[in-house]
Amino acid sequence: MSRVSSPEALEPVLFAPPSIGDAELGEVMAVLRSGWLTTGPRVERFEREFAAYVGARYALAVNSCTAALHLSLLAAGIGPGDEVVTTPLTFCATANAIVHTGATPVFADVDPITMNLTPESAEAATTGRTRAILPVHFAGRPVDVSAFRSLTQRTGLVLVDDAAHAVEARSGIHKVGAGSGDLTCFSFYATKNLTTAEGGMVTTNRGDWAEQIRVMSLHGMSRNAWTRYSLNGSPRYDVQMAGFKYNMSDLQAALGIHQLASIDCRRERREAICRRYDAELADLPIGRPAATPAGDLHARHLYTILVDEAACGWTRDAFAASLRDRGIATAVHFTALHLHSYYAERFDLRRGMFPAAESISDRTLSLPLSAAMTEHAVDRVIESVRDCLVGR
Repeated sequence: MSRVSSPEALEPVLFAPPSIGDAELGEVMAVLRSGWLTTGPRVERFEREFAAYVGARYALAVNSCTAALHLSLLAAGIGPGDEVVTTPLTFCATANAIVHTGATPVFADVDPITMNLTPESAEAATTGRTRAILPVHFAGRPVDVSAFRSLTQRTGLVLVDDAAHAVEARSGIHKVGAGSGDLTCFSFYATKNLTTAEGGMVTTNRGDWAEQIRVMSLHGMSRNAWTRYSLNGSPRYDVQMAGFKYNMSDLQAALGIHQLASIDCRRERREAICRRYDAELADLPIGRPAATPAGDLHARHLYTILVDEAACGWTRDAFAASLRDRGIATAVHFTALHLHSYYAERFDLRRGMFPAAESISDRTLSLPLSAAMTEHAVDRVIESVRDCLVGR
């Protein structure tokens, strides 16, 4: 690979710029001109097309994956006194949603290679108060869905999977979102594989849960605004429960409709970038993502390296700072949740309880990855990583 020498060589490389095209821009403009901005026909279309894409009976659009997780747990009957087993190697929203139901998050350690929660560690963490298991498809790598389904069917627990990183993923015969969990939650945040700027989705095959989530997502009302104010709607509605303001708008869905239509093309582009990273960083003293088992499909949301000071002479944070000085943005996914003060203090957690998650947490660094990246940007990342490690 030749060294970059173009005038754009010093331009910063963003961590995960969204890939937005003319189709998305045109649909947003059409919504603005339509006079209908909030939950309406485009949300309905997005839900219908998303359900078809993942192969689920129902898809419910909401304003974040956090909302999706919260509503899913409530629909499954999770509440005060219950426990939900999950991974400590995740964003805080996963555990926060459990706390918001009144239940207790119970952490179990991850596999040091895949970085995913394992069925064995999850089962070992269950007690008589456990009501659900909540695995995360970390970085877009699917968990062992068959094993988790076998575990929850045998124990009678609810399986809620956090697929914030994994819209496209598949675990063997199981497409994530189509029976990978009893309820599956997706994120459409700005950095995600499919973005609506902010937004989320719940998929499920149970009609009663789908209806409950739909009502809870908009104040507990029996009708949304589109069914009340459109020409064919009715102004009358009933408040059936004390719900939430979690609905998605048509402006957001306008992005999602076209993001969904091109999602597999964008995954292929990210896959190609990951192959370049794999090949051109292979000789360096850093850990790279494990290979994906045959039959699985990795959604390629993150490219996570492991920076071990004993192996390469850098601490993770110093290495990230050096890349930043070279104009390369990186991120940490994640500081294990039990190491944050809130969870440590509230649930009496401490370092040493989940050693695999802690080891990853101390060393992990995510390199820039987006379908919007140019080959020049990929070159910049590779050269900068090599300069730090080879030239040290």
